[in-house]
Amino acid sequence: MATGRTHRPATRSRGIPEATVARLPLYLRALTALSERSVPTVSSEELAAAAGVNSAKLRKDFSYLGSYGTRGVGYDVEYLVYQISRELGLTQDWPIVMVGIGNLGAALANYGGFASRGFRVAALIDADPAMVGKPVAGIPVQYIDDLEKIVDENGVSIGVIATPAGAAQQVCDRLVAAGVTSILNFAPTVLSVPDGVDVRKVDLSIELQILAFHEQRKAGEEAGGEAVLPPVVRGAAGTPAEERKGPDGDMPAVMPA
Repeated sequence: MATGRTHRPATRSRGIPEATVARLPLYLRALTALSERSVPTVSSEELAAAAGVNSAKLRKDFSYLGSYGTRGVGYDVEYLVYQISRELGLTQDWPIVMVGIGNLGAALANYGGFASRGFRVAALIDADPAMVGKPVAGIPVQYIDDLEKIVDENGVSIGVIATPAGAAQQVCDRLVAAGVTSILNFAPTVLSVPDGVDVRKVDLSIELQILAFHEQRKAGEEAGGEAVLPPVVRGAAGTPAEERKGPDGDMPAVMPA
């Protein structure tokens, strides 16, 4: 079976806009659900609704794949599953390494969706010697000192970082130096990487803050159209808390609304 680093598939994805690429997994998830129910064809309107986009955008996205559907029939579900999977590179094996096996890392390691979507967890790595050798999701944790050797032996090009923020950049640098060219970052920090390395950041606190913003707006609309702002919290010296530096020196102690 092909591995992530040594056998990259021929692909037309260079001509596909990034916004379209970001929506392809949404279409694939909806199509996979239809396939599991043995639905043979689907209209653009039905598939768009299932994926949470409008049908015109879906048809435009699919035009980049060279798939236009059949008038009066719609799209062939199984063919689209194959076509999108191929475009996303999911028709081959992608070994990944995960660094940082704390509570979040362990939860990610136990996620059953990796294998069904073309990803194989090749190794779990941690800096705590007490963790070494302990099985997590059936995989023994390995020591951080062996990171480069592990990446090389498994032909890994995708790394997952679930370390504390303070360790993330160093881990990222080591992964990149070892040959990893794509990183999924769960650490609450922004990573600096060279050209040619792709980083996707997952920050649950940011997503919750965005939801809090919308909840506050809704509360303001219900109160008569005026935004409901929280009271200013002042420090001991009378300085608004929003203006005080946090423990890292670059973040407010209280996030502004």
